[in-house]
Amino acid sequence: MQRKEELVRKLENGGFDEKLSYIYACAGDTKKYAERYLRVINGYTQTFGDAKEMALFSAPGRTEIGGNHTDHQHGCVLAGSVNLDVIAAVSFNGENVVRIKSKGYRMDEIDLADLEINEAQFDKAIALIRGVLRKFRDMGYELKGFNAYTESNVLKGSGLSSSAAFEVLVGTIVNSLCANGEVDAVEIAKIGQYAENVFYGKPSGLMDQMASSVGSVVAIDFKSTEKPVVRKVEFDLSKYDHSLCIIDSGADHAELTNEYAAIPADMKLVAGYFGKEYLREVDENEFMKEMSNIRKAISNDRAVLRAFHYFRDTKRACLEPELLEKGDFDGFLKVIKESGRSSFMYLQNVFAPSLPTQQAVALTLALCDDILGDRGAYRVHGGGFAGTVQAFVPNDMLDEFKSRIESVLGEGMCHVLSIRPVGGYMLSE
Repeated sequence: MQRKEELVRKLENGGFDEKLSYIYACAGDTKKYAERYLRVINGYTQTFGDAKEMALFSAPGRTEIGGNHTDHQHGCVLAGSVNLDVIAAVSFNGENVVRIKSKGYRMDEIDLADLEINEAQFDKAIALIRGVLRKFRDMGYELKGFNAYTESNVLKGSGLSSSAAFEVLVGTIVNSLCANGEVDAVEIAKIGQYAENVFYGKPSGLMDQMASSVGSVVAIDFKSTEKPVVRKVEFDLSKYDHSLCIIDSGADHAELTNEYAAIPADMKLVAGYFGKEYLREVDENEFMKEMSNIRKAISNDRAVLRAFHYFRDTKRACLEPELLEKGDFDGFLKVIKESGRSSFMYLQNVFAPSLPTQQAVALTLALCDDILGDRGAYRVHGGGFAGTVQAFVPNDMLDEFKSRIESVLGEGMCHVLSIRPVGGYMLSE
């Protein structure tokens, strides 16, 4: 904790500029980020009153770079944190209560004496907070009451995982305030997943939380979901004179739950042919040899194609960090394109067969193809069917790319982002 006046002074006078420039990969253009932290301090004061001491925290959204729908089969992924985040101003309140007010939402208040699962709060932020607190308590840490005011610019429904960023933010706050910073980034990600699975009622994987918590680009092998192998990959996109764009296709995720659920169900159907639960446990060569018999046994060609995608895309997710570390950016872009084609052709998550006339993601990919030609790379981003497209765009084409995309999809639909080098972070330490 620092004195509030000192925090404000440093933000106003450039005392945090070096940190902000690093965190947000913004090459010294830090004024708008400092102003955002000043707003969150003001929001805290307006909500809770003045505080003598305060701490500032941040947790980023994430982008999936490689491995589309491979994590739930215990495969490999490549993901990165981005320079959109949820931030918080926090202070102890001297009570046995945690209060978190997020801008635009009602305040969540949790009595630290009551950290039991509440099914009535499934799908609500308060459940995520309670789950994080409960896990820290179960780990043996003494919880202390605090107030927090948060603000987020992580785009909801964009595949950047605003919920994981919030979980990591709460975990980072509790780790700093109640655990002396003893819990590492990988464990904070697991705590976020626990909160989401057990207290929030959503059976999510671990990729989102891991990318947000660890930061930069992370290669993750989910062979063991209890002990995933996480490797940080240093990657400076600006070095290659490209920008990362996340394009909102404008499609609606509503009524697509069955489409999302069918992907792991199809893959498990193929794994079940071999007496296994996940495709990670199946030998790819055996899969290829048995393809004819699999088709006869399960009568589901889509499941076979999705399994084919899994085997190839988990390999690509392992190859991509190797290419980045060797500095072979052209090779990396080639593999990104291959992954995108595989998602379209074999995974088949670019449009929903149940809504055949609604193909906004496919249209967005067609626009990327027409604009970029042989340059850059593009692919469906995240779960698919609706939502977003990811593109790596040469900087000399960026203005034209954004303009042409938005001329069709609408203003503000193409978001130019950077890979952020850090995950959950306490700015004021």
